[in-house]
Amino acid sequence: MLEKALSGDKRYWSWIAFLLVVIGVGTLAYLKQFSEGLGITGLSRDVAWGFYIAQFTFLVGVAASAVMVVLPYYLHDFKAFGKITILGEFLAVGSVIMCMTFIFVDMGQPFRIPNVFLHPSPTSMMFWDTVVVFGYLLLNLLISWVVLGAERKAIAPPKWIKPIIILSIPWAVSIHTVTAFLYAGLAARPFWMTAVLAPRFLASAFASGPALLIIMCLLLRRLTGFDAGKKAVDKLAVIMTYAMCVNVFFVLMEVFTAVYSNIPEHLMHFEYLFFGLGDSTALVPWMWLSETLVVIVLILLLNPKTRRNESLLAFACVATFVSIWIDKGMGMVVTGFVPNPLGKVIEYTPTLPEILITLGVYGMGFLIVTVLYKVALAVKQKAA
Repeated sequence: MLEKALSGDKRYWSWIAFLLVVIGVGTLAYLKQFSEGLGITGLSRDVAWGFYIAQFTFLVGVAASAVMVVLPYYLHDFKAFGKITILGEFLAVGSVIMCMTFIFVDMGQPFRIPNVFLHPSPTSMMFWDTVVVFGYLLLNLLISWVVLGAERKAIAPPKWIKPIIILSIPWAVSIHTVTAFLYAGLAARPFWMTAVLAPRFLASAFASGPALLIIMCLLLRRLTGFDAGKKAVDKLAVIMTYAMCVNVFFVLMEVFTAVYSNIPEHLMHFEYLFFGLGDSTALVPWMWLSETLVVIVLILLLNPKTRRNESLLAFACVATFVSIWIDKGMGMVVTGFVPNPLGKVIEYTPTLPEILITLGVYGMGFLIVTVLYKVALAVKQKAA
């Protein structure tokens, strides 16, 4: 089926060429980092995780959100999601590959990654995170390819794939839960040490993932004529609305607990995030932008009339995606290190090589998703 990705119009090949250029620039930046070490990044002894891990944390959620179309379609026979389930699964594949690549570029000695499997440590959350993320990739590749192959032949999917599809649903929840445990299990980082971190991660994932999928559906309809169906888009918008409300509720719980308890070790992280500590205010404008977008999104999504307006919905989806990308990325990861356990404030700012490498990884992810979507649309259009 991959041969279907080798044909396309001028716009398609121009997009492919653009992504290859972005990947090439990112690769050159990574070669410089590999040669000179992580010293060319903004990371330090005090802030050990930065821009790369922020993208990893965010994209794990995007990958996990595929369950929001898989579960209704396969378990509850919600036919409206018939056209977009494969899009959600392929989006998960691209997201997981980007997740693993961000871990690769974040390591000073990336070729030591196989040691996770060669010398497994069952007591390590990093080991289990590697297992569930890699396993989720294999599950989505298998499910999407078998189901799409059956659709191409105009036959029903084999019966043996149904248990694997059911298995992928709790597995999707597990990848973001284990990722949250990576943070919550670090006792010296009070900002992350909270029982609602995993539910908060999942709520934000179930908002940002459907938001991105809606954007993809709207773009595909405009660029290729593929119509996912208004009912499917409307239902995704409702899912995104509820998830966003739950996410905001969890954030407010965190803020209330920190402020009301007035425990300095916990409160100082929130002060740094929203108001800064002394002259250290690098994240403050970003967080207020994120919170402003959240308010706008809730106003647009909670009103059925504005939510059903396609233009306003598209804006709300972009705003949701950007808001959660800020909050769950840099806001979540970097703030856990600032201030450090000794109360010292060492700020972090990503450097140009980090940004170029990150763009290169995203370029690779978009290239994978583009190719997979090209195959999926070709099969669906032929079947129609």
